Amino acid sequence: MIAPITGKKHLVTSFHNLTPEMQEEVRALYPAGFSEAMIRVDKPNGDFFYAVPFETADAAYLVKIDVKIDDGIEDEDDKDYYDDDLKGADELPDDTSSAGEDASDDDIDI
Repeated sequence: MIAPITGKKHLVTSFHNLTPEMQEEVRALYPAGFSEAMIRVDKPNGDFFYAVPFETADAAYLVKIDVKIDDGIEDEDDKDYYDDDLKGADELPDDTSSAGEDASDDDIDI
């Protein structure tokens, strides 16, 4: 989409760099959140950011919105998830003395 030519300045800024009053105006413009209006802006170096449009009387802004992208499992979580040892398994009592007497059908090899 090409923006119409106006006498307004076109600026890109972070939401956090707006004045508190402007931040409130942006929030009021998007009361249900930014996700529906957010656009992805690709930069020439391959990076990108997400922004929402916002206009004032003298400027048209693209307001950068911080987005946390889930790019995979954290290393610490990864270790716990793929740990093959059962935690606390060493603390389970070994009850092999009566395994042949009261074995269920699931315990019998045929």
